Amino acid sequence: MGSLKITKRHHKHLNNPFPSKPRTFPLIQGTLFFNPQTVPSQKVYDIGHDFLLNWSPNNGGSLSIYHKSKPSRSIWSTVPGRAFVSAAVADTEVEESRGSFAIKERNVHLLCNHQIIDDIRVINDHHDSHLPVVLIRGRIFNVKERRKGIQTCLVQESLEVVEKKKVKYAKYWVLFDQKTKNQVGFQVRLGKPNFGQVLRLSPRSYSYRGFARKLGRIRRMRVGWRGYFSRKRAVITVSPEKEDNVVIKNVDYPDFNRICFTYLSEKSERFYGFGEQFSRMDFKGKRVPIFVQEQGIGRGDQPITFAANLVSYRAGGDESTTYAPSPFYMSSKMRSLYLEGYNYSVFDLTNDECVQIQIHGDMMEGRIVHGNSPAELIENFTETIGRPQELPEWIISGAVVGMQGGTDTLRNIWDDLQAKDTPISAFWLQDWVGQRKTVIGSQLWWNWEVDAMRYSGWRQLIKDLSAQHIKVMTYCNPCLAPMDEKTNVLRHMFEEAMKLDILIKDSKGGPYMVPNTAFDVGMLDLTHPRTASWFKQILQEMVDDGVRGWMADFGEGLPVDACLYSGEDPITAHNRYPEMWAKINMEFVEEWKSNRVGKQKEDPPEALVFFMRAGFRDSPKWASLFWEGDQMVSWQANDGIKSAVVGLLSSGLSGYAFNHSDIGGYCAVNLPFFKYQRTEELLLRWMELNAFTTVFRTHEGNKPSCNSQFYSNERTLSHFSRFAKIYKAWKFYRIQLVKEGSEKGLPICRHLFLHYPEDEYVLTLTYEQFLVGTEILVVPVLDKGKEAIKVYFPKGERSTWKHVWTGKIYSEQGSESWIEAPIGYPAIFVKNGSRVGETFLQNLREYNIL
Repeated sequence: MGSLKITKRHHKHLNNPFPSKPRTFPLIQGTLFFNPQTVPSQKVYDIGHDFLLNWSPNNGGSLSIYHKSKPSRSIWSTVPGRAFVSAAVADTEVEESRGSFAIKERNVHLLCNHQIIDDIRVINDHHDSHLPVVLIRGRIFNVKERRKGIQTCLVQESLEVVEKKKVKYAKYWVLFDQKTKNQVGFQVRLGKPNFGQVLRLSPRSYSYRGFARKLGRIRRMRVGWRGYFSRKRAVITVSPEKEDNVVIKNVDYPDFNRICFTYLSEKSERFYGFGEQFSRMDFKGKRVPIFVQEQGIGRGDQPITFAANLVSYRAGGDESTTYAPSPFYMSSKMRSLYLEGYNYSVFDLTNDECVQIQIHGDMMEGRIVHGNSPAELIENFTETIGRPQELPEWIISGAVVGMQGGTDTLRNIWDDLQAKDTPISAFWLQDWVGQRKTVIGSQLWWNWEVDAMRYSGWRQLIKDLSAQHIKVMTYCNPCLAPMDEKTNVLRHMFEEAMKLDILIKDSKGGPYMVPNTAFDVGMLDLTHPRTASWFKQILQEMVDDGVRGWMADFGEGLPVDACLYSGEDPITAHNRYPEMWAKINMEFVEEWKSNRVGKQKEDPPEALVFFMRAGFRDSPKWASLFWEGDQMVSWQANDGIKSAVVGLLSSGLSGYAFNHSDIGGYCAVNLPFFKYQRTEELLLRWMELNAFTTVFRTHEGNKPSCNSQFYSNERTLSHFSRFAKIYKAWKFYRIQLVKEGSEKGLPICRHLFLHYPEDEYVLTLTYEQFLVGTEILVVPVLDKGKEAIKVYFPKGERSTWKHVWTGKIYSEQGSESWIEAPIGYPAIFVKNGSRVGETFLQNLREYNIL
């Protein structure tokens, strides 16, 4: 087995400001062979009712999968003559520092990169109405031993020469079965490595019946939450007929710890998705690691990334670091695929002609998704991973005002907002638990109860706001800090969790104290059966006070050497942790609703909402709402206002239907040579941007005194009030889009690719412009000092576009125009004559905006 080395770098005071990129496998290439005595010259196989697999021996052999409704378009194909299954045994090093992780490939002890197909067979799954399943079996092997490097060249030797050599080899099984009418499941399993002269082309080299006898009787088990983490996993079993029993079940844990799956791409193909990504929309030519972690401070934007890396190891992040990745993509060729399970994986898109998925583990499972448009692909994908519930109307009716400072401060700001008739949904009070002074400034006390000194008259405050139909929202996360230095503690939650033994443990069996900025915290073990009920009781107390929403922060930092109650591999559990965190919160929301009686039970104005930043593939099912985390208060592309647009759109293509960012960004820096402070112009432009997202929410940032705030002066306050009204003016359409997101998984904010996939120019867009639904086109100003913006009007649109502020009509498709966009008048367009557009404009007139 390959070794695992975990290196902690939490406490280094000076670090390399230009750390090397995490090392991943280069693209692994190998030759495909097939046994002509057992593999037919050409054949089409049924996969379930709706899919076909075509085998062609031409050009070295290839496989293609088609949906029967579109037999002319392949949704997945292998590269002719190229091995599509390969595997390796390699060492791994994980470097960890305060929620940032670098996973590095080290020595490669064995690489089997060449492949033989011995047989392709259709078998019937008697558990699913005799649906045909395609099973491919054969061997992977290595002609030349490579201990320290990775063999990447194609071997051109003939099969006759290969079979005479003694080589390292292993058996493999690839199974394709229909999961839904629009999805094909695939599984790749490996046997144990062997060594010898065994590549013989006998058609009776081993039989299905013998294989079944060796591995045991047939049994079918569906893999659930626990199944992903057992050392010996049960997967689909099939029994075609009594004399040909086939089972892939409880295979001994193989020596391989890497599996690669390689298939066809095209040079012009563009790849979108991969969860919430911040630096680009199209990933062709890149390697995309799928691992939940801190997004980083700067992520390549300079000089802040340099400074962050210098002070804290890899804290700057890079273009691939994100809180919410997903092993899912869709392409411009209407191809789509996602992985199941939670293992670390890398999607290698660096080669023009192929995609290679590299996964850390002894097996691979996933699904190939069929759809005729990007919208269909999202709908078909979210049909299985889950979709968000409809948001209650209150959260999308007006501004969510992020405030700190205590009761008196809040009441004063509330008066100012009322004076301008500002639509307000809620006050979000991050500091409800109180603040402490640390070496990096003011931080929260991580003990989830109200600080009665800071928020005196807490319940009365909530009642007064509720009387004006304004909710109160708070903050929590799955970590707890010791309260030894806090004076007014009612419940010492860290100590409670210690006594209940529900904190994650270190290797010595004690509580794992996780470094977090200026203090260490205990982290809840969400695999422990007592954790969920204990934390729900904390939420219950909060809601009993009248709170109706909260930020469920963090979830991305589970240490990879933690010891969990479940005993599962913490590296695999790491990607699942944010889903478990969301699930606990959602379960509480559902239980609270079900426990209400009479009219209250069905009272939408009282529904609960929580929003979170960390996530994985299935998170949209469990979270009410997302926000994009901690962008810099800057204009920069990788971690500033531009990245907030990219994150919004990439997550939308990955099933995250409801998302938004902090107005003005979050992360400010006030060091002697590195100053990032929120300017008034940036704040005003971010208000204009977020007035067209799911939720219109402010945040004071990590250093409020350094940042321009919505309440800083008359101009900022008036601008905020104005755009809260603009946000309210399309509430009627937002309600419709929220319903659509819940029913189909479609996002509120959409990359133009979603509706204009045939327009080549649209495929090149990143943050420049986006759609709200299908009826509103938003072109935000994202650069300092700009008062005009270039707008592209896509091809394929039947309607013309009307400029909101001037009423000018733009009818030429595929054209660009420069539009005046001074502060307060961003470039916004509606479809001319549409009901949505006309209603929006009429509402703007009623609010005295037009």
